Amino acid sequence: MKLKGRNDVVYKFMSSKVLSAAVLGLECELVEVEADTHLALPGIFIVGLPDKAVDESKERVRSAIKNSGFEVPRRRVTINLAPADLKKQGPSYDLPIAISILLVSGQLMFANDWNSQIFIGELAFDGSLRPVNGVLSICLAVKQRGIKAIYLPAENAAEASLVSGLDIFPAANLEQIIYHLLGKKLISPYQKTESILDQEYLKPDNFDMAYIRGQEHAKRALEIAAAGGHNILMSGPPGSGKTLLAKTVPTILPTMLLEESLEVTRIYSVAGLLPISQPLITRRPFRSPHHTASGTACTIAR
Repeated sequence: MKLKGRNDVVYKFMSSKVLSAAVLGLECELVEVEADTHLALPGIFIVGLPDKAVDESKERVRSAIKNSGFEVPRRRVTINLAPADLKKQGPSYDLPIAISILLVSGQLMFANDWNSQIFIGELAFDGSLRPVNGVLSICLAVKQRGIKAIYLPAENAAEASLVSGLDIFPAANLEQIIYHLLGKKLISPYQKTESILDQEYLKPDNFDMAYIRGQEHAKRALEIAAAGGHNILMSGPPGSGKTLLAKTVPTILPTMLLEESLEVTRIYSVAGLLPISQPLITRRPFRSPHHTASGTACTIAR
């Protein structure tokens, strides 16, 4: 359908369906975002066990669509997130909800099947896309299910590229995705320009056992524990170097395999701790819970 102008749009209302994903721990489940309209007081209503962040997306979506040059239907729009018994959390459903509303109002049409592409991303009021958590887990699940195309915020593209065999379409805002789907301004699939393993942030930091002078007995004990996979308990007065020694243990451990790096990266991504500039964690993680932390807190920190 060609858009001549906001006032010239003739809407053809029908139900629509878009794919998104829900992150459950380190795993992921596909979510169908359905939209339907009927004559009633205008408004957007979301069903399908959404949490507060998902329910509030209707306000972000309404403003994002308007500020991107399109219109929210002046009818009652009901959004269903299926399966309905799966709790939906987080703002990553903003983009698929916006796409489903544009589809149901006839302002947008898919050239491909709806189940061959997936949408994730948080929307700002001006239509720009903000990065979301758990992208690596989503991409791994998408690939397993044979889906080839994924639309996401540009900041998440490097993380998504860790999974090969996907067509990754990064976008800065909602308008870019709409015009790409309309065939007017195509988005180029994301291409990795260099190996992630060669980037500067993977070089060792200042915590290296080779830099520690003295403490020969403690270093020998740590080397034996690291080589055999043993536990070790260090006891001593404050300032004797226990924390510094503990921080250097990852520097004498073997380099992580790619499978190990991906597993650690998934944890950081889901927890929201993965830096945008560092899409892959290649150093073995070190956690240092405070000595006053409870047993439960220490278990979570590990």
